[in-house]
Amino acid sequence: MIPIVDARSATFGAELRSACEEIGFVSVVGHGIPVELFERVRSSLRTLFALDDAAKAAGRITPTNYRGFIPLGFFTPNRVDANGDQRDQYEGYKLHWECPPDHPVAGECELYGPNRWPAAMPGLATTIANYWAACDAVAEPMLDAFAEELGVSPAELASWHKAPLTNMTLLHYPAQPPTRDVTGIHPHKDTNVITLLHPDPVGGLEVRSRDGGWIEVDAPPDALVVNVGEMLELWSGGRFVATPHRVTNRSGGARYSFPFFVVPNHNVTVEPLVPPIFGFNKPPMPVGPLSAEVWRTNWPNESPSTAGHDLGTLDR
Repeated sequence: MIPIVDARSATFGAELRSACEEIGFVSVVGHGIPVELFERVRSSLRTLFALDDAAKAAGRITPTNYRGFIPLGFFTPNRVDANGDQRDQYEGYKLHWECPPDHPVAGECELYGPNRWPAAMPGLATTIANYWAACDAVAEPMLDAFAEELGVSPAELASWHKAPLTNMTLLHYPAQPPTRDVTGIHPHKDTNVITLLHPDPVGGLEVRSRDGGWIEVDAPPDALVVNVGEMLELWSGGRFVATPHRVTNRSGGARYSFPFFVVPNHNVTVEPLVPPIFGFNKPPMPVGPLSAEVWRTNWPNESPSTAGHDLGTLDR
């Protein structure tokens, strides 16, 4: 069972930190994002992924622009299941923080820049902007709560997110035969600080338990599921746990989700801010180069460097 905490509670920070130390996943209610906004975003995804092949091809990601449509199975060309099928059965649409063209960081990292928006959906940019702002507002007190544990001031931690590489992936998991175990996204850890996700009602998000089994996330319909990424785990010296998770769509219907990945500025190097717990020994994570490496190794025929990151850390 994933813990449920209320953002309106006086003990919210302590409860959030406790959950993130135990399993690394928590359902947050009372966060202030209206259910109607979740529904509006999910409805937009249904329209987005119903666009024809020509529209998707015109707005497709490229090696030099990590924004736009991600074709079905595109990022797993060399990973196949026992039936010879692509294992990750999702298509996506990638979005990043809208970096103003005159911002000082615009030329410092290739992942900064404007998003691409499909011409057939003129209202999508506004819908996403509204949701993005809502997620930023929810993430702020969470980061404040973590700052206390990390021994830094909330203002200092916030300064590391002024020009963030925060991003979203709009996801569509097509309907699969319910009798087949089809992996929507393979087991992995997120390579970021925290992830905010409103789970699709059809289910399918599973978290690995301490005994190696899989727990399906059963969150209230108005909750945001929040999980620890490897950057927060590293800042905390292993106290907060980045837990492997996966999506397995057994519903027999289509699934839509839109995870929001909180990432610091490109020039931040993540390393322990407090003494690591016994046995925790992971190298520093330079945010800009590591983010670029995650992107690069998603492409066919690209091998990971010694950093070992490709679409998050794989659970191999």
